[in-house]
Amino acid sequence: MKVSDFDFYLPQELIAQKHAEKREMSRLLVYHTQNRDTEDKSFTDIAGYFRSGDLLVINDTKVIPARLFGRKPSGARVEFLLTGEREPGLWEAMARPVKRLRPGGRVDVAGTGLIVEEKLDWGGVTVRFPREIDVQDFLQKHGRMPVPPYIHNDDEDYLRQRYQTVFAQKSGSVAAPTAGLHFTPELLEKLKEKGVVLVTITLHVGMGTFLPVKSDTVEGHRMHSEFYEISREAAESINNRQGRLFACGTTVTRTLEHAADEKGFISDGRGWSDLFIYPGYSFRIVENLITNFHLPRSTLLMLVAALAGKEEILRLYERAVGKRYRFFSFGDAMLIITKEAHAD
Repeated sequence: MKVSDFDFYLPQELIAQKHAEKREMSRLLVYHTQNRDTEDKSFTDIAGYFRSGDLLVINDTKVIPARLFGRKPSGARVEFLLTGEREPGLWEAMARPVKRLRPGGRVDVAGTGLIVEEKLDWGGVTVRFPREIDVQDFLQKHGRMPVPPYIHNDDEDYLRQRYQTVFAQKSGSVAAPTAGLHFTPELLEKLKEKGVVLVTITLHVGMGTFLPVKSDTVEGHRMHSEFYEISREAAESINNRQGRLFACGTTVTRTLEHAADEKGFISDGRGWSDLFIYPGYSFRIVENLITNFHLPRSTLLMLVAALAGKEEILRLYERAVGKRYRFFSFGDAMLIITKEAHAD
């Protein structure tokens, strides 16, 4: 399967630079896979697609201010994007310019010397913080939010508020689970009042979500591992559900599919997942998916194509472009329904 098969035309002006004024006022494209019906809605309408007993699984990861700017002893500027903690004080990172960094080299960030320990085969580096530094506190004081490069918005106060879901709890991600950005406390409460069961899991978004696919074929790409955690309570709620399962985002989808056995039974626990979902994959547990509109040739686009069909997704994206939907992290949303509710 060629990566070029997942390309599509997108005008630059449709790449959202800010979220909708109110989170829940994003637009929502609803696609029913069984009859191929398509609806244009507002995200506030999403509650109407749930029934009592349905399950909504959300990701409670919290984005950390993982971008750091520093200088080498020569005065040359260096930018790090921390992508995951290997051990206390040692982080994997993307670096720019990475070619000019050498193992053992020092980079000064806000008066603190960070040491580049090694270069990694995927193009990143490992960075060592001084032992006396509390890294999370350091990042809160000196880091900046790690928004994708297509977002040209440097308002740090805005980003710390809006590039974060309202249910973010556990720090560790270097990108937001963007499908969750549309929810408000009021909308979540409305779902609870309908009898929808909210279940929380964790996947810390790292390199696996946004590293570009460099191979010519889909099968030639390898995902970078990301840390996940599913509590016993969450696993029990999922396994004992009475209604349908709605996954809020591709991060939830990959976590659940990784943790499910062939019968769709979820095991609790924590670990690392490098599951790559693309067309031809047989879903074990995820039935309905809330997601944003994704980049051309991306693993996220391949995942939604696996659920709805490649030709259908490309047709829907072409339709969304024609109707001026807003794309990517701060853009509009899509609801893919593969399992319909029984009539009330």
